Amino acid sequence: MRQKLNCITLGVKDFDKAIGFYEKGLGWKKSSASQNDIAFFQLGGIVLALYPRKLLAEDATINDKPTGFSGITISYNAKSEHEVDDVLQEVTKLGAKIVKPAQKVFWGGYSGYFKDPDGHLFEVAYNPFWKFDDSDNLILPE
Repeated sequence: MRQKLNCITLGVKDFDKAIGFYEKGLGWKKSSASQNDIAFFQLGGIVLALYPRKLLAEDATINDKPTGFSGITISYNAKSEHEVDDVLQEVTKLGAKIVKPAQKVFWGGYSGYFKDPDGHLFEVAYNPFWKFDDSDNLILPE
């Protein structure tokens, strides 16, 4: 199996509101591959998809019962502490809830957490030990 993730799909309660958060709020561009009930956003080498939560649960053949912590976070890696603060301030204006304000963290970086309008947990982090290539992809040591 290739060591690669290509697409993350988030099940959302209110499809139009979710699109507004990412497209109009964050300024991300929706792909023309999007359809009536699925939206795709090209994020460098990965795609974020939004799909109605109920339909996603049905497709996976599981019960759509919300839980506390799902065991997953999605991370936005910033290039500075200032960018972390800016992102958290912007998503708050768009209806996100700050779960953990940005702060210096034990591993030597700076990060905070927010939940998007559907409760998906995002970390916004600056890691001074990580570098980006010219396409803004993270470069990790081999």
